[in-house]
Amino acid sequence: MTTATEIAPNLLVHRWRVCWVILRTCIEERLMYRADFALATLFRFLPIVTQIFLWGAIFAVGTSQAHTEIGGYTYYDMVAYYLLTMVGRAFSSMPGLASGIAAQVRDGSIKKFLTQPIDMLGYLFWHRVAHKLVYYGVAIGPFALVFWLCRGYFPPIPDAITCLAFAATLIMAFLLGFLIESLLGLIAFWFLEVSSLLFIYMMLNYFLSGHMIPLDFLPESFQFVVSLSPFKYLAYTPAAIWLGKYQQSELGYLLLIEFAWVVALLIANRIAFRRGVKRYSAFGG
Repeated sequence: MTTATEIAPNLLVHRWRVCWVILRTCIEERLMYRADFALATLFRFLPIVTQIFLWGAIFAVGTSQAHTEIGGYTYYDMVAYYLLTMVGRAFSSMPGLASGIAAQVRDGSIKKFLTQPIDMLGYLFWHRVAHKLVYYGVAIGPFALVFWLCRGYFPPIPDAITCLAFAATLIMAFLLGFLIESLLGLIAFWFLEVSSLLFIYMMLNYFLSGHMIPLDFLPESFQFVVSLSPFKYLAYTPAAIWLGKYQQSELGYLLLIEFAWVVALLIANRIAFRRGVKRYSAFGG
């Protein structure tokens, strides 16, 4: 007779086997678009040329009125900052996730996750992991090329602790981006049309994540408010860590707060999904 202590490990192995099948299948699917990933990545860096000229004009580079620093950033820091925020955004951006969940709720196709032993959020998570693995596996060439061409704008490579903190915050930026967008998609259980909400979110994200301008440029009172939100960890924090805007003594606390946001959003997703399913009525084929 099988005991409970024997069943638990078997269930765990089965779950990981399902996750591996999902991940492998999604990787194979995404590899069909590897040329698109590489080309899109290369062209995504073209706006940085505009940023170089823009901030060159703001800093008055090459003129007698040239500024040494603005808001604690040199001209070279600003260019490096924008390149690093693009890396952060590449980890945290989840195009089509929220709208995809909302569409499945509207057309009834979400019911396949309710009738089959597959967790919807788990499936979507591994689907995004596969997407990012393929994306970076293919796009590493364009990334390396652009960063090599712009190597003169970067300070020396920081110490090992800073590099580890940078990597950790990128991983958690991915988790935060996924959890925020999936939570927005789950709102479709209550409001079938969420496109306006997604537009507002994208505008706030672009500004509050530091992708538009460094958050250091904001008034101190507003910086405090922004620091309480998870948005700054999506783009600003990885760049600021690499550029030395945080002391090593602050890194542990910073990563702890980011991890707390990951846990809080994970709980919010689970609650939203559970309550949404209870009030859901399936329609469609």
